[in-house]
Amino acid sequence: MEELRELPERRELGERGEHRTREAAAGFAGLPGAVAVSHLAVYDWEAADGLRGGTPHLHLTCAEGYVVTAGHGAVQTLTETGGFASTPLEPGGLVWFTPGTVHRLVNEDGLRLVVLMQNNGLPEAGDAVLTLPPPYLTDPETYARAVLIPEGTEAEQAAAARRRRDLAVEGFVALRTAGERGDPGPLRAFHRAAAALVRPRLADWRARWEAGAAEAARRTGEQLDRLAAGDSSYLTEARLRARLPDVRGRFGMCGRLDTYHLGDA
Repeated sequence: MEELRELPERRELGERGEHRTREAAAGFAGLPGAVAVSHLAVYDWEAADGLRGGTPHLHLTCAEGYVVTAGHGAVQTLTETGGFASTPLEPGGLVWFTPGTVHRLVNEDGLRLVVLMQNNGLPEAGDAVLTLPPPYLTDPETYARAVLIPEGTEAEQAAAARRRRDLAVEGFVALRTAGERGDPGPLRAFHRAAAALVRPRLADWRARWEAGAAEAARRTGEQLDRLAAGDSSYLTEARLRARLPDVRGRFGMCGRLDTYHLGDA
């Protein structure tokens, strides 16, 4: 699983000389609503079923959205209520889906996306489980070994990313086949296995959520309270933030990623 790099706390002096974080002085530092954003060039590796694309997986607590910026393709999804679906992707298109949606990106022609993720910090902390075959989902250690992208050359990392993609496609095809014959059992079993795999991480996830999305919502509540009281002084703390990607070309689940580290969440 991909771990989030911790950032040092930044502090400044408050009006009465006490130290406080810049985020406390000027509001939540991340993108609006604690959304995460990245640029994705979807893999063009061909899988065993003849399709090119990324690694099927689901998120446990985070909704996800795509804005298509170039190329063509599709997102294949699998849910118990909706079954299997393939939604075309073309430039200017916007799609999004809720936690629990198994999804797989298919690259037909140079597919590139801007990816929006709920709960900045949680996806990087492991809020995704790949649809590996059941023997790889028995415990966190077995799963972690199967999905690891090790340190090494770019070719070695690409080979590891492709191996785990192929394993996840194998599991995804089995889940889809069972669903199409009216058997929800394998998908439900995958849900249970995914929940068990992430259970040791939940305390960390809650802390990240409290410092991220929950804090962003609290900020809005505080601002509404102050406006209701006739206090607009917090507007004097307004500021602009801008940055380029911190990491370019990282091997992600669905393709090569350009990512940003936003705030301390």
